[in-house]
Amino acid sequence: MTRVAIVIVSFNARDDLASTLASLTEAPPATSHEIVVVDNASTDGAPALVRERFPAVRVIDSGGNLGFARASNIGIQATASELVLLLNPDTIVPAGAIDALVARISSAPEVSAIGPRLVDREGRAELSFGTMYSPWNEARRKIALALDARGVGLMRRWIAGATRRERAVDWVSGACLLVRRVAGEAVGWLDERYFMYAEDVDFCAALRKAGGRVLFSPVAEIVHVRGGSRRTNPGPALDAWHASHLAFYRKHLPHWAGLLEWYLKR
Repeated sequence: MTRVAIVIVSFNARDDLASTLASLTEAPPATSHEIVVVDNASTDGAPALVRERFPAVRVIDSGGNLGFARASNIGIQATASELVLLLNPDTIVPAGAIDALVARISSAPEVSAIGPRLVDREGRAELSFGTMYSPWNEARRKIALALDARGVGLMRRWIAGATRRERAVDWVSGACLLVRRVAGEAVGWLDERYFMYAEDVDFCAALRKAGGRVLFSPVAEIVHVRGGSRRTNPGPALDAWHASHLAFYRKHLPHWAGLLEWYLKR
């Protein structure tokens, strides 16, 4: 059996996807693996590019823009492997990074999922893990990210330091998330009510509820070109975030959902 299935969902991300696949194929993991791209009806020629330039990569045409969760599930269910790596098409994977993640999760049988340290092109760390969503936790995170975006040195140093330490967390970013297939199957994989955003937090919550641990570990570092969807198509991306945000609250925090709905309609 293949050890790792690398599942990448793509929608009009041709150039970024090409960079991701180049990083995976030019310095491939030593761990046995397959790469599957699930294309959500891209109109930028991405499927043709993948088939021409990366013939070893399997392309699955989803038949429409199904969103991240549903397309990920399609890719996962089309593979057979011990581990599944969900990977964004705007990442660059250095040599050895996936092998390091595989080695770390293999050494900790209680861990259901693991996420690496994510950095941007300049090497600045992303706060790619967190506590379970709640109004208070989200407010604290929003303040931290705003200070980081403004270049506040104290916050940047805190994020850099925090992402240098391994820790058990409530969730890790779905931009690069390695999960045991048996654990994912036990919780039914990603909840398809989320079109885009919040599905990673929800998925990690399900894994933890089933008794697994979620680990953030800097044993591997992945480059993540953050905010690609919001940068290229900000309106629909923001709408998707609002819809997923509200769906999350209705599922996990129903007593706050009405207030959030009111806030989003302002």
